[in-house]
Amino acid sequence: MSERLYIFDTTLRDGEQVPGCQLNTVEKIQVAKQLEQLGVDVIEAGFPISSPGDFNSVVEISKAVTWPTICALTRAKEKDIDVAADSLKYAKRKRIHTGLGTSDSHIKYKFNSNREEILEWAVRAVKYAKKYVEDVEFYAEDAGRTDNEYLARVIEAVIKAGATVVNIPDTTGYCLPQEYGNKIKYLMEHVDGIEKAQISTHCHNDLGMATANTFEGVINGARQVEVTINGIGERAGNTALEEIAMILKCHKNLGIDTNINTTKIYNTSRMVSSLMNMPVQPNKAIVGRNAFAHSSGIHQDGVLKNAQTYEIMNPKDVGIDDNSIVLTARSGRAALKYRLEINGVDIKDENKLDKIYKKFLEFADKKKEVTDDDILMLAGADTAAEHAVKLDYLQVTTGKGVKSVASIGLDIAGQKFEECASGNGPVDAAIKALKRIITKNMTLKEFTIQAIDKGSDDVGKVHMQVEYNGHVYYGFGADTDIVTASVEAYIDCINKFRN
Repeated sequence: MSERLYIFDTTLRDGEQVPGCQLNTVEKIQVAKQLEQLGVDVIEAGFPISSPGDFNSVVEISKAVTWPTICALTRAKEKDIDVAADSLKYAKRKRIHTGLGTSDSHIKYKFNSNREEILEWAVRAVKYAKKYVEDVEFYAEDAGRTDNEYLARVIEAVIKAGATVVNIPDTTGYCLPQEYGNKIKYLMEHVDGIEKAQISTHCHNDLGMATANTFEGVINGARQVEVTINGIGERAGNTALEEIAMILKCHKNLGIDTNINTTKIYNTSRMVSSLMNMPVQPNKAIVGRNAFAHSSGIHQDGVLKNAQTYEIMNPKDVGIDDNSIVLTARSGRAALKYRLEINGVDIKDENKLDKIYKKFLEFADKKKEVTDDDILMLAGADTAAEHAVKLDYLQVTTGKGVKSVASIGLDIAGQKFEECASGNGPVDAAIKALKRIITKNMTLKEFTIQAIDKGSDDVGKVHMQVEYNGHVYYGFGADTDIVTASVEAYIDCINKFRN
């Protein structure tokens, strides 16, 4: 009989803390429904007191999903807990996740307190949350750098106060795998009543060891793991859900199972990547473009003779279909809808599908084959139609020994504007022309270009940061013409600070 490992997904809370990757409520519901199909046990839907948007997202996600537990994060403050409880009123299964820092560094510099006061504070918070819900999770922030003996005292006290889950975060990603595993083992052996609660891992990837640390935690007794899709999250990110799920699937001898439907992993990964405008690195484990690619002649020969010579996983186990339909300009609406569904985008509105299909046909005329990344980009592009500032046309003259000149036309709330400018290259010229129309004091802070496939007709994705009036805004653009993609990304930033 296999032991059960519970999957706590924090893509919509910790994962969404990545700058420029914020989702609106509709997009969060879309991700939450996909996580439900994937089979996650707990969805951390947000930090309700942090903003009205986060509060509303927790409310709406609670209504939208059926069987996963919906979790709301709080600080160890009564007001936070009150707001979290209110946001969870529609959840079928609800959990409040409260806590505070327990390392000496946090106690001294963050709270200006001492160990005894922090212990009492932790107990009060758990008891207060318990008035609202039966399922209370306590996090000991910076547990990775907390003295094990003191950590055990805190964990024992909050379990006695009613905590059903105790979260042991390596908040800074500092721990070595053996060190983190030994910390979990110490708690299993030294906390009176530890059998009354689940131990949870929550590991960050600052030193590239999040998955290794999480796995060591599981081996030593943790039965919940806190993870994100594609390993996204603050700084270097969190433990990747897909990595933990496939480690256990590949190592069945460990006798630990999850509820994850691994064939939904790839679709979920693509959806999150598309909605958050965060490309997955090609060599990313499990879901990267090259995860099942073999370029070495020796490897290719071995795989052709027997896939197991170099592949420990079947691509179909993670939802990668070797026989996927290739889309071209001759493909119909049904084929487009099928590929969207495969990638986690279920469009029931026929009018919306018609709009995407029209864009698809225009796009397919530019490329011989349309990739899944392309259609995900097209599916998300319809929101641009609602923006106040839109690109009407862009014409650029450039070349070696020729000064780059750009002419641009914008539609701003129905009014037409035109300008031209020269610059140090086509992108510089185009943005200078744009700034002659939008005469705001804007500063370009970051400019990143990434091809999402390969080939001279590929789509380029541009991510941009623009500073305006003391705030940084994040923009995104995608097009087969990289200059157009750059201008679209800049316009995306402008629309955000105009709203």
